[in-house]
Amino acid sequence: MHGDLWIMTVVSFIHEHGGYIRAKDIDNRAMYDQLLAEVANGNVVRIRNGIYALPEEMAKTMIDVEKIVPGGVVCMYSAWAYYELTTKLPPDICIAIEKKRKVILPDYPPVALYYWSQSAFELGVSEREIEGYKVRIYDLEKSVCDAVKFRNKIGIDISSEILKNYLVRSDRNLTRLNEYAKKMRVANIMNGLIDYLV
Repeated sequence: MHGDLWIMTVVSFIHEHGGYIRAKDIDNRAMYDQLLAEVANGNVVRIRNGIYALPEEMAKTMIDVEKIVPGGVVCMYSAWAYYELTTKLPPDICIAIEKKRKVILPDYPPVALYYWSQSAFELGVSEREIEGYKVRIYDLEKSVCDAVKFRNKIGIDISSEILKNYLVRSDRNLTRLNEYAKKMRVANIMNGLIDYLV
């Protein structure tokens, strides 16, 4: 029973800290020993040196973006995964912010920041409710255009997969896609890829 009490204390403690803790948050040796035991048992996950999280917290694909990165917009791999445009899951939550902004990120969850110009940042922003959070995320067409724009960084195979998956969707809006592609100066490349894929 005593062991079970410590398990509940450790898990409750992590819950109270938003689903993750730093080793330095624990000042009780017995609780720290139990934390290590729970890591060994798979009930707590060691993310990196000194950072621990509950498995259910790590299973989430979305965070309270506004709380962690005020004004940020979910983009790139996180947006593509949300729209089911690619099977490649992001290791980090991808969030766009305007260039020259300074943001201090927490130890957890893992966030990758993308610094974009004002015009690229403001184009195609929508708001969705994802896993209980109100989240600003680029709409479907802007996300596809981003895949084409950054094709050299992400790989032509991933950008082609994203475009191909978009083209078979019933909710696609080719007029909007073309409008965004022109604004982002990728219209010719986009059309060339579409001709190749179809």
